[in-house]
Amino acid sequence: MRLVAAIEYDGSRFHGWQAQGDVRTVQESLEAALSRVADGPVRVQCAGRTDTGVHATGQIVHFDTQARREPRNWLLGANVNLAKDMSLLWVKPVHDDFNARFSATGRAYRYIILNRESRSGLLHRRVTWMRGRLDVERMNRAARMLLGEHDFSSYRALGCQAKSPVREIRHLELRRHGDYIVMDIEANAFLHHMVRNIIGVLAAIGRGDAAVGWAAEILALRDRRQGGVTAKPDGLYLVRVDYPARFGIPAGEPPVFWAH
Repeated sequence: MRLVAAIEYDGSRFHGWQAQGDVRTVQESLEAALSRVADGPVRVQCAGRTDTGVHATGQIVHFDTQARREPRNWLLGANVNLAKDMSLLWVKPVHDDFNARFSATGRAYRYIILNRESRSGLLHRRVTWMRGRLDVERMNRAARMLLGEHDFSSYRALGCQAKSPVREIRHLELRRHGDYIVMDIEANAFLHHMVRNIIGVLAAIGRGDAAVGWAAEILALRDRRQGGVTAKPDGLYLVRVDYPARFGIPAGEPPVFWAH
């Protein structure tokens, strides 16, 4: 029996998604909780691995099991065994040809910046704090140069293991809400550190440290060593994973403190 589930988690105290054995990870914590419900080992496959410190409000996983439990029992049983910084949102049966990673047709992230002189006393590690006024209009002009299908070698980590650096950004927009700047980005898939490296470049442009055209110049170089600073993971959220309608996967939600 194959099941699909959505989870949300605060990545602050996790060393990323992937099981590593000697540190706390999202995968190991989730598998341990589900294994208790199944009374046997459960292994999960996620839609997209998140780095240390990165959060999720709409991560999707699938797992196979011979244990017969109602979806509600999987949900409640797993959540009882999870720490307070992770929660299953729903669980449902899915066709055997569904794969959380390979069936996905798109993914969406949200990045939240606190742009003021003082740090937040309430949203520590849930937003990224940047001093110095950022010009969102300049950042949006630069962002539009990254739309479409490109070789994003300049925007991926040097250690990225993806076979191809080509990705298609379908939507990229920044909006200011008082002292907060919210960036929404959607693509067919993302490379390692791709969103954080894009933010690093756009922030430099927003501060006036680089010209608007720098985003496109870096893209054309196809060389990560020529790129900007990798932004912190604190404000980054995996908010949605898209699938063909036939699988009936509900859409994810953005962070509640910036739902619009």
